Amino acid sequence: MFNFELWIRLGFFAGVLLMMMLWEWRSPRRPQLQTRGQRWPHNLLLLVINTLLVRWFFPLAAVGAALVASERGWGLFNVWPVPVWLSVVLSLLALDLLIYLQHRLLHAQPLLWRLHRVHHADVELDVTTGLRFHPLEILLSMLLKLAAVTLLGAPALAVLLFEVLLNASSMFNHANVNLPQRQDRWLRLILVTPDMHRVHHSVIPNETNSNFGFNLPWWDRLFGTYQSQPKAGQLGMTIGLTQFRAPAEQRLLQLLLQPFRRK
Repeated sequence: MFNFELWIRLGFFAGVLLMMMLWEWRSPRRPQLQTRGQRWPHNLLLLVINTLLVRWFFPLAAVGAALVASERGWGLFNVWPVPVWLSVVLSLLALDLLIYLQHRLLHAQPLLWRLHRVHHADVELDVTTGLRFHPLEILLSMLLKLAAVTLLGAPALAVLLFEVLLNASSMFNHANVNLPQRQDRWLRLILVTPDMHRVHHSVIPNETNSNFGFNLPWWDRLFGTYQSQPKAGQLGMTIGLTQFRAPAEQRLLQLLLQPFRRK
């Protein structure tokens, strides 16, 4: 199975991306002032650059690191004998917690925020926003993930599942889709929903610094960073940052240079 890891990930990615695009087209949650044509090409080009860079710098990626750790007996679950199913479940929870903590650090540390604000500078929120990250942030995140996978001795199956789920959930919870309130209320008990994560992209700082979870919603509730709704409501809230709002700021070159600009 792991020989086809890339194709498995690509298959799930393409399927979820297409599904969210169709959902957004059929049932959007919010009207968008900046068109898809102004934003999507640049967001998707950024994704292509990130994918190529990760494959160039980390050809084995996280699944490869898990296989190497297993062969050499590195990490907690390769030393502490537990049932495979339990090591998979615990690894999924630990890696999701790591992403939550990393996300909080990206907001708290000024130099890291410069990288992460490329994601937040999108003035609309849709499925492509969940794919829009600065290349340096992606490379730093992969380094952290490789270290965590090795220290945990996470099974390769758990790492593959986590990466597929994280990618899918990022596209889902950034999507501009209309989920009925009753379904949203129940679903956000086990999964970060679009309405829940949209609060995190509010222009209001205390709302931006809430709802850090990407996949599981429990960490925000546990650590006191959960906010159920934006103050202005889902339709009245302003998305993005107070700066970088012009359409020209959504172009690829501007996104790549943004962390190094004083503005």
